[in-house]
Amino acid sequence: MTSFPTTRLRRLRRHSGLRDLVRETRLSADRFVAPIFVRRGRSIREEIASLPGVFRLSPDGALAEARSLRDLGVPAVILFGIPDSKDEIGSEAWEDDAAVQETVRRLKDELPDLVVVTDVCLDEYTSHGHCGIVRDGEVDNDATLPLLARTALSHARAGADVVAPSDMMDGRVAAIRRALDGDGFEGVAILSYAAKTSSAFYGPFREAAGSEPKFGDRRGYQMDPANRREAMREIALDLAEGADAVMVKPALAYLDVVREARVRFDAPIAAYNVSGEYAMVKAAASRGWIDERRCVLEILTSIVRAGADFVLTYHAKDAAQWLGK
Repeated sequence: MTSFPTTRLRRLRRHSGLRDLVRETRLSADRFVAPIFVRRGRSIREEIASLPGVFRLSPDGALAEARSLRDLGVPAVILFGIPDSKDEIGSEAWEDDAAVQETVRRLKDELPDLVVVTDVCLDEYTSHGHCGIVRDGEVDNDATLPLLARTALSHARAGADVVAPSDMMDGRVAAIRRALDGDGFEGVAILSYAAKTSSAFYGPFREAAGSEPKFGDRRGYQMDPANRREAMREIALDLAEGADAVMVKPALAYLDVVREARVRFDAPIAAYNVSGEYAMVKAAASRGWIDERRCVLEILTSIVRAGADFVLTYHAKDAAQWLGK
């Protein structure tokens, strides 16, 4: 390798045209999945205080939002349900007329080319706020699996393209795959939240979904943030059970996990740019401490650069608009 003055790496940085030609990581709206919170009703649009610019929407509002996202080039949404009532087992999660199921039907009827992903978990729906059946103060892994499978199957019947289990129960991918295949939904894909840690970055989401645990925490089933090798085991197990794509969550503090997963596995890899990461940017930008546009695009670029094929992000709409200009 030759050295200065023969080698001058700045030569290809002199103006935007040159920088564009040699850019290694290219960010585009078609890499984004936009989260949408849905609840039953009509004309509902409730802003979430800790997630500025994000709303709880009724199915008609979700349809309008999804149409706007699609027109900006965002190809996919992921739906999170806000129930009317909660119980010990989260039974509204699999009701055919629940908010997620109704929204899926409307989206697929009106926007058939939109990729509709549904979050499969029980924490929003349970009265205790945990992700499964609680027995003797702990979540019963095996007793929870049939309920997760039942929820995923209800989403598939409504027309979901992809179901995304986020509960972190062992064996849930296999249980969901068996249920889908057994009911004729072999074509519905599973995006597994495979490497999901018990993170401090979920606070705004829990406000949005009303899913804060009423006792204890989720460290007994979500991963320890310190464990990268374990994350690889989780991903390998979910792929072996039938996951079509896997996710690392959160994204920004776990870029090393995204990168190692990209090196080790050939499957599609997603990363979730979670609510706390979004809220921090919004809070700093509102005070004029950072340039929001530049920071958001830099963050999303870093996630893709680390190896994510697509990114779930609350910035999807803004970022798509910026990239289109």
